[in-house]
Amino acid sequence: MALQIVSVVAGEELSSGTPYESVNPARPSETVATVQLAGADDFAGACRAAAAAQREWARVPAPVRGRVIASIGRLVEANTEALARLVTEEIGKPYAEALGEVREIVDTCDFFLGEGRRLYGQTVPSEMPDKSLFTFRVPVGVAAVVTAGNFPVAVPSWYLVPALLCGNAVVWKPAEYAAASAHALYRLFAAAGLPDGVLNIVFADGGQTYEGLDRALGEGTVQKVGFTGSSAVGRAVGELCGRHLQSPCLELGGKNPMVVMPDADLDLAAEGALFSGFGTAGQRCTSLGTVIVHEDVHDEFLRRFTVAVRDAKIGDPNGDVLYGPLLDHKFAERYEEYLGWIQPHHTVLPGPVGRMDGEGLYYHPVVVDGVRPGDRLFLEETFGPIVGVTTFSTLDEAIDLANRPGYGLSSSIYTSDPKAVFRFREGVSAGMVSVNNSTSGAEAHLPFGGNGKSGNGSRQSGMWVLDQFTRWQAMNWDYSGRLQKAQMDVAEITPDLGFRL
Repeated sequence: MALQIVSVVAGEELSSGTPYESVNPARPSETVATVQLAGADDFAGACRAAAAAQREWARVPAPVRGRVIASIGRLVEANTEALARLVTEEIGKPYAEALGEVREIVDTCDFFLGEGRRLYGQTVPSEMPDKSLFTFRVPVGVAAVVTAGNFPVAVPSWYLVPALLCGNAVVWKPAEYAAASAHALYRLFAAAGLPDGVLNIVFADGGQTYEGLDRALGEGTVQKVGFTGSSAVGRAVGELCGRHLQSPCLELGGKNPMVVMPDADLDLAAEGALFSGFGTAGQRCTSLGTVIVHEDVHDEFLRRFTVAVRDAKIGDPNGDVLYGPLLDHKFAERYEEYLGWIQPHHTVLPGPVGRMDGEGLYYHPVVVDGVRPGDRLFLEETFGPIVGVTTFSTLDEAIDLANRPGYGLSSSIYTSDPKAVFRFREGVSAGMVSVNNSTSGAEAHLPFGGNGKSGNGSRQSGMWVLDQFTRWQAMNWDYSGRLQKAQMDVAEITPDLGFRL
């Protein structure tokens, strides 16, 4: 029987709304959950409720908030298998990958529980006597977080955990097609003892969310927006925040390059391309977009890569497969549009193109050789199991090709030459660089994020994300008993600048 999912605001369920069915993409006739989608008024109301709860939460000592984060980690760890099974059922992610996704939540909690005892400010020397200067991290207030469903529990934790740890309240809007997974994660957070209103979950479509967010920003009940999704929607969110003088945290799409140098281990490169290009059916923001391979090794690399793709298993995500179905019908429809970008000058490997036989939203993996810098397949993100291949002759040319699409999320280079590694790192626009590894893969203590079309330079994970969910506050304390004016009442020590030996 399908789960019944509703929004929860200040601990109260919002039972009314527009019904939406989240289906199992491996068996689309099977409904995993029916969710009631809220409206713009509900979203704005949730932000008001969060604002009302935030001040008391901020007064809880940070080390105590850290212990709450520790409890969340232990609760997620104890429920790993159940949560991973739900992720697999709802979005078709292979179970082994789903387990890894849940592990990432635990790792995030384990890292940030200690930040509750750090959140360091600084004591700064003053230019005046009998005066001290201090800096403090203070919560931003209320964070509105909107996440995609390809990583329905791991990516939200990148926002929720540090935001809550820093003393903020959160209104979280997950993807509708991953509602059951998101609701399960919300329940685990709530079980850790979070006060009502500190974490609220609102299910809504994109239009109602945007309208509700606009209203909340206008009312002053949201001080931070976190968004993970497409570059097009991220641009709209950024424009909205800009009108309200807010700086959002935007984690957007990618057209991630992999450069294969002539001295590369070609078997390793082919393995990395297989995983980063087709893991999660190519539905990651860090998925491989184009392999940029040196002309001297192009044919041999392509042969090995094609064999690896041909031999890969695609199918039931509960089995040992490279990938399962696409996330949802809308992604299948969009992917078929991408297949229409294949041109006569392209060579398509290794076999059939399009949807596989059967009920599920399964699609054949596609390698497109001969893509050119002006092709849509080269320039635009393709969210699905398709990878382009092109060639280069010099490293400078490879770097130019890697940067040309204008995204800047992840990148990879395969080589044994340290000089090539550092030239590539210096020249590539990506926020993340892998050496002899895939374009996909994140760790909880390393900054995650991109530039250009991939984001606005904000970073998630590790200590760097604290800058998204805190504001720096400066304080000066003058205990001299008199007014000391900066830059004016400063003692002068006169040097003899004309002195010579």
